[in-house]
Amino acid sequence: MRRFSIVLTCLIPGCMALYSQTDPLSTEAKQAWTRTMANVVAGAEKMPEDGYAYKPTPESMSFREIVAHTADSAMGACSGVNGERKSAGAAQMQTKAELIGALKAAQAECEKAYTLTDAKAVEMVTGGRGGPRSRLSTLWGNTVHIEHEYAQMAVHLRVKGVVPPSSEGRGGMGRGGR
Repeated sequence: MRRFSIVLTCLIPGCMALYSQTDPLSTEAKQAWTRTMANVVAGAEKMPEDGYAYKPTPESMSFREIVAHTADSAMGACSGVNGERKSAGAAQMQTKAELIGALKAAQAECEKAYTLTDAKAVEMVTGGRGGPRSRLSTLWGNTVHIEHEYAQMAVHLRVKGVVPPSSEGRGGMGRGGR
């Protein structure tokens, strides 16, 4: 009996910890999105207006084009998950203020999409490329895509002498002192 009591005493806290993690999949997805989009918006805000036309090579997208693509892509993915596919219309926008507004509108739409339970996360949605996907798969794909866009933004920022938001607090050097 004593051994059984010891086992229960050890198991109950572990089981309670697992039980208390409500919706861990959707929570992790939202945390990743929140961090990524915060960097995107902050990066767009940090780039000076004249930096929006910058292209590292003639074949590259300008900073303005990256920001516009990011806003339109996020709005499309998240509004699709929310049930009605929309566009931010950022591709036609030219000014920094307009583009930041489009990013923030996409961010608000995505905030709704990423606020879900794990049960809702496995529901299938349509409207994107490649046929039906789970909400969670669609949202993770969106986060990965936006992280890719942020990486391009960070290069543009660095070339213009601006420390990307994800590197702030590290002496502007980033990981490994680079």
